[in-house]
Amino acid sequence: MTFLDAHDITVRRGSKAIVDGVSLHCARGAFVAVIGANGAGKSTLLSVLTGLLKPDEGQVTLDSRPLAAIGARDLARRRAYLPQNPRAEWPISVERLVTLGLLPHLPAFGNLPALFTPRVVRALEAHDLLDRREQPATTLSGGELARAMLARALVGDPDILIADEPTAGLDPRHALDCAVRLRAYALSGKLVIAALHDLTLAARYATHVAALEQGRLAAFGPIETVLTPALIRRVFEVDACVGGEGRNTYVDFASDASRP
Repeated sequence: MTFLDAHDITVRRGSKAIVDGVSLHCARGAFVAVIGANGAGKSTLLSVLTGLLKPDEGQVTLDSRPLAAIGARDLARRRAYLPQNPRAEWPISVERLVTLGLLPHLPAFGNLPALFTPRVVRALEAHDLLDRREQPATTLSGGELARAMLARALVGDPDILIADEPTAGLDPRHALDCAVRLRAYALSGKLVIAALHDLTLAARYATHVAALEQGRLAAFGPIETVLTPALIRRVFEVDACVGGEGRNTYVDFASDASRP
């Protein structure tokens, strides 16, 4: 069983708490959508959950072990991270970029073992990139690069995927495809935690929601009970209605809802 737990996480910048006393219990099979206004602390919290940022207070545990006690290579095998606004710095092929996601699984020397080749091909195909496998990654559009980075994160089949706004920059088709893929990955027995701005995608595909308000946890629980007009009003300061059910759920905002 895979459990990722945040215990009273606090991160400060100067005298200001960017994340303030946040506790979460996330288990395999869940797709947790982290929502909140800009500056609410979403990216900072995700950085802590990945083990890339040490909190000023509290700790994160994976299956009851502190992240700090898990070796970097072992942690990289179990947890993949997709940062916000990923960039390709070198003109390597898209295929090579995706293959980099297998580094924690590879021997220190030698070429890519043949048994991993089908994984790379499946990842390219699943993310609509097979015809771009030889294209330099630096020539991809923003949306194409986002898909390539998601393929890189998933190719190693990690137990946990943590993604910071994975649908940003994607056209509607690929944003929907990304949300479907994240839910399917979670339901296959993995844990997915992703910051999302599109509340309709969150409502339709996430299983749980963690809402942040000025660094504090405003609500956490099953999406169908937690994502309410009252919560949206509190966190985003706009009026909204939540309608439909299942894959037909939607969040609609009133055009004149913003507070003065």
